[in-house]
Amino acid sequence: MKVLVTYMSLSGNTKKIAEAIFQEIQEEKEIKEIAKVNSLEGYDFAFIGFPMHGFAAPEKAADFFEKHCKGKDIALFVTHGAPDDSGELQPWLTKCKKAAAGANVIDMFHCQGELAQYVIDELLKSDNPRYRAYGKAGPSTNGQPDAARVERARIFARSIMERITS
Repeated sequence: MKVLVTYMSLSGNTKKIAEAIFQEIQEEKEIKEIAKVNSLEGYDFAFIGFPMHGFAAPEKAADFFEKHCKGKDIALFVTHGAPDDSGELQPWLTKCKKAAAGANVIDMFHCQGELAQYVIDELLKSDNPRYRAYGKAGPSTNGQPDAARVERARIFARSIMERITS
């Protein structure tokens, strides 16, 4: 079995989770940024990760799903600025999963990542009071994903690998 871990990461949050997932895979494996993947041919399974943008999958991730993932077995991993237990998070994660609708999504992992300062600044300038509140809460994301979230990503990877190799 050959497994690909591919991701896009602007601030390093998603890359940190990708590396944790990669470390847990015992089968033949590769790790690459999404921009460097031209095809999923030759891979039996792929973990695909991205940061949430605008409360959904970023356009580059959605394009990747459309071009390369139809009929493929994949697992998603997503980083975001919201607390992991936020009530608003589930609809956003559902949008992320829908972006990969042509694939067979085995499961999805998500965790909070540190909001970049430019994102906080944009949120604080918004006319939308909800977005401004997210901006005000931005500093509380400092240091995320922390060791506990990284460990959860490792557990997720082991669980997926057990499911697809048994």
